[in-house]
Amino acid sequence: MRHKFKFLLLFLVITLLGLVSSKAQDPTRFKEQVDRLFNIEYNFSADKKLVIFTGSSSVRMWKDVQNYFPEYNIINNGFGGSQFSDLIYYYDELITKQTPEILFIYEGDNDLASDKNPAKILKEAKGLIARIKRDLPQTKIVLISPKPSIARKSLKKDYIRLNKKLTKLCKKQDNLEFADVWTIMLDKNGNVYTDIFIEDGLHMNKKGYDLWAKVIGKYLK
Repeated sequence: MRHKFKFLLLFLVITLLGLVSSKAQDPTRFKEQVDRLFNIEYNFSADKKLVIFTGSSSVRMWKDVQNYFPEYNIINNGFGGSQFSDLIYYYDELITKQTPEILFIYEGDNDLASDKNPAKILKEAKGLIARIKRDLPQTKIVLISPKPSIARKSLKKDYIRLNKKLTKLCKKQDNLEFADVWTIMLDKNGNVYTDIFIEDGLHMNKKGYDLWAKVIGKYLK
């Protein structure tokens, strides 16, 4: 009976480990995307400041970001579906290959959708920021707030909690700022605008990026 119980317990442990492993993210799923970004050659104006945008698909799909800010050299290193842990994994390829004067980071959106709690996300954000400050001490870091969306409205409270934590973090450190795109995407009743998204209700159309540009532009002046 004892041996049977031990076998059952071992089986349950192995099963649970398998479930955890199956849910774990594999950052190498982005390797092809990151390799393409890494191998792009830029022919920039020497008299313009270098700005890097990186993070998940809301950045990746902002394909004309350079047109919004022509007075800067813009690199879009967004890679779709990413989380803070993925950006940490591809840190050298997406952040330190160049030496940006300003670095915009958009992560947290997919973290929340993957059931990470805000405290864990904040811990990963702190680790990434500490590393950037060590390696690129002159670079201004701007965290873009996780945005509201139709598709993820059920997670609204978690988004608000995370944005509060990120705001507080940015207030405590020099050369670290928080770009609040959350507020500008809501109407006077606190509901997200419905006409600023493409069909999936998650990613933005031009109207959405026009709103982002109003906020982002303040950190480039």
